Amino acid sequence: MGGSSTDEQRAWMALRTTYVLLHQRMDQQLKRDAGLSHLQYEILSRLSAAPERELRMAELACAVAGSKSGLTYQIDRLEQTGSVRRRTCPGDVRAVYAVLTEEGADRLARAEPGHGDLVRELLVDVLTREQLRAVTEGLEEVNRRMQDSEDFGGSLG
Repeated sequence: MGGSSTDEQRAWMALRTTYVLLHQRMDQQLKRDAGLSHLQYEILSRLSAAPERELRMAELACAVAGSKSGLTYQIDRLEQTGSVRRRTCPGDVRAVYAVLTEEGADRLARAEPGHGDLVRELLVDVLTREQLRAVTEGLEEVNRRMQDSEDFGGSLG
């Protein structure tokens, strides 16, 4: 952020610091309540919201892991605990799906109350309605522009 203003530097540093601190606190809560990392929670949560509780691995990688290898590692770990299973598509053997199991749904259900409470404690209850609306609108615009860019290569759905 070479020649940027003090306000721009403050905004960038605040966003970076908030991201790190939120990630750490959420990771701690999720590990304590359900034995999940924050990334594993995101995977289970997206599978839970998907039709028939399954998504193509490529789509899931774009949404949460950033890379297919990173997602493969996380799915391997979730498979070991019985939370997720893989399935192939009979018509296209290259299409592999991650499927949420009942055990995965149970782990997600154990994590969600504490996760929701923590989000409220760390974000919602800290900001005024006006601040929350401004943060939401600003971040939605940032997300929209990144998703619409040619370099993004996918949608977060």
